[in-house]
Amino acid sequence: MTPFAVIITIAAYFLVLFGVSHLAGRKADNAGFFIGNRKSSWYVVAFAMIGSSISGVTFMSVPGMVDPKAFSYMQMVLGFFVGQIIISFVLIPLFYKINLFSIYEYLDKRFGVRSYKTGAWFFFISKMLGASVRLFLVCVFLQMLVFGPLNLPFFLNVIFTVSLVWLYTHQGGVRTLIWTDSLKTFCLIVSVILTIYFIAKSMNMNFTGMVAAIRGSDLSRTFFFDNPKEKTFFWKQFLAGIFTMIATTGLDQDFMQRNLSCKNPRDSQKNILTSGFIQLGINMMFLMLGVLLYIFVDSKGITHPAKSDELFPMIATGGYLPYIVGILFIVGLISSAYAAAGSALTALTTSFTVDVVGIHGKSEGDIKTSRKKIHLGMAVVMGVVIFVFNLLNNTSVIDAVYVLASYTYGPILGLFAFGIFTKKQVRDKWVPLVAIASPVLCFIIQKITVAVWEYHFSYELIIMNAAITFIGMCMLIAPQPKTAPNPPDKSGQALKGEL
Repeated sequence: MTPFAVIITIAAYFLVLFGVSHLAGRKADNAGFFIGNRKSSWYVVAFAMIGSSISGVTFMSVPGMVDPKAFSYMQMVLGFFVGQIIISFVLIPLFYKINLFSIYEYLDKRFGVRSYKTGAWFFFISKMLGASVRLFLVCVFLQMLVFGPLNLPFFLNVIFTVSLVWLYTHQGGVRTLIWTDSLKTFCLIVSVILTIYFIAKSMNMNFTGMVAAIRGSDLSRTFFFDNPKEKTFFWKQFLAGIFTMIATTGLDQDFMQRNLSCKNPRDSQKNILTSGFIQLGINMMFLMLGVLLYIFVDSKGITHPAKSDELFPMIATGGYLPYIVGILFIVGLISSAYAAAGSALTALTTSFTVDVVGIHGKSEGDIKTSRKKIHLGMAVVMGVVIFVFNLLNNTSVIDAVYVLASYTYGPILGLFAFGIFTKKQVRDKWVPLVAIASPVLCFIIQKITVAVWEYHFSYELIIMNAAITFIGMCMLIAPQPKTAPNPPDKSGQALKGEL
C-alpha cells in the first residue's frame, strides 16, 4: 500500500473515532472521567471489553506466533477465562463495597499509605511499559509504510501517534473509552472475519476446506503435556493465564475502571463473564488466521519474514492479496492499538491523579486542572518510553508484554492476595522493600533454574513473583491489637484490617 492510502485510511477511522469521543465525553466531569459516573449499561461495557484485551500486540503477534508455538496460546487463553470467573466473584463485590476511584486505595485502607503507594507505583510502571510496547507496534507499522517512505524520522512518528491518543482521551476519560472501545470491537471482529475470508478465497478454499486445512496442519496443535521444561507445557500456560488475568485485569486500574463503571456489582459480573466467553472465540480466530497465513506463504513460495510479528502486515499490505485486505488490516490494527493505548493513558492519569497526587480535600476545578496536566505528562512519558523501546527491541512483542507483566504485576497480585485472604496487619513501612525484592529474586531464580536444571520459566513467573511477595508480607506481620476491630463506617469505607 502507498503512504497516501494508509494516511487516508487512518484519517477516515479517526474522523469516526473523534466523533464518538466528542459525543461520549462532552459532559464528563471528574467522576465521569475516572469511573464513568457508574451509569454504564453492562451489555455496552461487555461489548467494549471484548476488544479491550485484544491490542495491536494480539493483532500482529498472535497470528505470527503459530509457527514456533502452534496453538499453544489457547492454553493461556483458557486460563484467562478461569481468571475472569475469579475476578467476577471475588474482586468485583469487594471493590464495589468500598466504593473506590482507584482500586489501589484498597491497599491504603487495608495496610497503610506505603502499601498504597507501592501498589500504585508498580501499576504505573507496569502499565506504562505495557502500553508503550503495544503502541510501539503501531509506530513500527507506520514507519514501514508511511514515515519511512517519506524519509521522516521515527521520533516524529512517535509524536504523531501519541498525540492522536492524547487528543481523543483528554476530555471524556472512561465514558469516552467505553464507546470508543465498542467501535474498536466492531472494527476488530469485522476485520478478522473478512481477512480470513479473503485469504481462504485467494487459495480457492470454501469454509469446509479451510477448516480441514487448518486441522490438518501441524501448526494447529493446541495442547502440550509432554515436556514440563518447555514454555508451551499445558499446566505452565494454563495456570499462568489464570494469574495473569487476575493481575493484569482484576488488579489493573485500566480494566477495572470500565468494570466499575457499571451500575451495580451484578451488572459488572455479567459484563465480565459475557466478554470473557466471547474472547475465547476471538483469540481462536486470530490463531486460525495465523495458520492460513503460513499456508498461503508456503503455497506461494514467499520467504518468511525475520520476525513473526511482521508476517501479517507483510502479507496484508504487500500486494499479495486483494487491496481490501490491506485496508482491513490497517483498520483492525489502529482500532485495537489506539484504543488499548487510550485506555492505558486514561488509567495512568486516574491512578497518578488519585494515588500519587491525591484528590481528597480539593475542589472539582482543582482536580480537573491537575488531571489535564497529568494526562499530558503521561502522554509525553509514553512517547519517550516508545522511543527507548525501539532502540532495545529484540524479541517478539507479545512475549515482551507478558514477561514485563510477570515481573511488575506479580507484587501487586501478592499484596492483594495477602490483603484478601488474611486478616493480618503488617509493618507498612517495609512493604516497598518486599515488592522490589520479589522481582529481583524471581530474576535470580529464573537464571539458576535454566543453568542447573534446564527448566525454562514462561509466563508462570507471575505466580512465583506473587508467591514471594506473599511470603514477604507474612514476614512483616505486625502484633495484633487486643481490642476488637471497628466496624465499617456508614459510607461503606472499610477500615484497616477488615478486608
